[in-house]
Amino acid sequence: MTDTIAGIVREALRQEVDVPLSTPPDSAMGDYSVPCFRMAKGLGVAPVALAQQLGESLGQRDLAALGIDRVEVRGPYLNLFLTRGDLAARVIDAVLTAGDRYGSRASGAGKHALVEHTSINPNASPHLGRARNAWIGDTLVRLLRFEGYRLEVRFFVNDVGRQIALLVLGVGDRDPGFNELLQIYVDVNRQLEADPKLAEQVTQLLERLESGDDDTRAAFRHVVEISVRGMREVFADADVRYDRFDYESDYLTPERSRELVEQLRATGRLFEDEHGRLVLNLEGFDLPSRNPVLVITRGNKTSLYVLRDMAYTIDKVVAAGDLNLVVLGEDQKLYHRQLQAALSLLGTDAPAAVHYSFVLLGEGSMSSRQGNLVLLEDFAAEAKRKAAAELQARGHDADPAVAKAVAYSALKYSFLRVANDKQVVFNWDQAMSFEGESGPYLLYSHARICSILRRYGRELPPGADYTTLKAGQEAELIKLLDEMPDQVARALRVRSPHVIAGYAFAVARQFSSFYHACPILQEASPLLEARLLLAVATRQVLANCLRILGIEPLQRM
Repeated sequence: MTDTIAGIVREALRQEVDVPLSTPPDSAMGDYSVPCFRMAKGLGVAPVALAQQLGESLGQRDLAALGIDRVEVRGPYLNLFLTRGDLAARVIDAVLTAGDRYGSRASGAGKHALVEHTSINPNASPHLGRARNAWIGDTLVRLLRFEGYRLEVRFFVNDVGRQIALLVLGVGDRDPGFNELLQIYVDVNRQLEADPKLAEQVTQLLERLESGDDDTRAAFRHVVEISVRGMREVFADADVRYDRFDYESDYLTPERSRELVEQLRATGRLFEDEHGRLVLNLEGFDLPSRNPVLVITRGNKTSLYVLRDMAYTIDKVVAAGDLNLVVLGEDQKLYHRQLQAALSLLGTDAPAAVHYSFVLLGEGSMSSRQGNLVLLEDFAAEAKRKAAAELQARGHDADPAVAKAVAYSALKYSFLRVANDKQVVFNWDQAMSFEGESGPYLLYSHARICSILRRYGRELPPGADYTTLKAGQEAELIKLLDEMPDQVARALRVRSPHVIAGYAFAVARQFSSFYHACPILQEASPLLEARLLLAVATRQVLANCLRILGIEPLQRM
């Protein structure tokens, strides 16, 4: 309906303008309101005059055919009153007909997208802070698939750098388990602090790796595969999956490096600095750096990560098709802009970056080098224990599958409800609460509607007389359900899961208001059937939102 209102306003103005819409605090003032201030300023007219003009223009249209009962002008506001029965019929029937696809406009039909996310160093089990990358990326993947995109999800394994070389030194001839890698990495870093000569061994390892020494490559790949298998299992437990794991070492070929270096040299911007390093001059790209350069090799001309990342990114551009996204921490903003600038010199577009801020815990900052971090698998295990205890306290069986679903709903929602550019401050009590803005509350809301349907105990009616839905709580819930396609479109536009998370909570909260004010099973026909189908439509919208967020809806709790 919001798109319909925006459309008829643009038709009345005969101009393509951004139409602001708001919901009045009191339904007596209308179901939707168009504040005319911003539009009036752009058109060079007074807001009150513009509202009056719109009111007169819309008054000449057949609004009933659009589901609008009437329009009223109040000062600079154009207020619209919807035809309640028509709106309810249209929205509820649309939800029930589309089912799992309700909310999708199929904007990705016939299109292909590539999303790279997580891509953490494979030197230890992932810590909780890295989970935000994975969960944002996974939600974007689910959103794109919901919109009909064909998708490829990639993880770029940084298996070449100094951190992996240190781990190779620490592992030696051993065959450790995945959960041993972190301690090995911490220990070898301590050895490095005590004996700086180890740095020479690291450099030699990296030189042998880049020269193509088979034994060195095998040692690196052995250690990295232990980590990749372990990380795959950790993320799979959270229902985050990848189509491809690409390896940085596969781009560690002298031929590919020389090819890129020569292409960059041809731009006239490549020079050798006083340390013998090859450096790319990025002046003129408005980078937030006092020295706008990008170092691409060491002094001995062996390649740095950026050169391999450029080669990988060029390959991704070819494979991506219509949309190419990468999820990166906010500390990577400058680097990504440097990468964009360098690739633009070669006539190639970098992926669109989705940056996110970090996770704060009471334990303080996290560092794998020092070992003072919170591992995702340990945190998930604690969440499962807390979920089981909370379910038991509420008189429910602590089914492990249900406890796991509740646990991950708590973790994921706590992260995804926050806009990408805001820090997540994790709080156990808030995350595990069955009341308020939390994952367990959303699951409970869905399960409560399932319980109502079980108590109804009959086949659902094929339709209902929706003109019986006259209560304010019913109208507000119906309008919210009508918003899902707009909310999905907005979430994709800003590429932030918090839009869907916030919308799902609004739906659940409004259903609670409706449920307490408007009895369902206690009513007689035809109001019983109308409210029942409204509840079914709400359940569908909640389920669709939860699945986009990577949270599986529960039938019972």
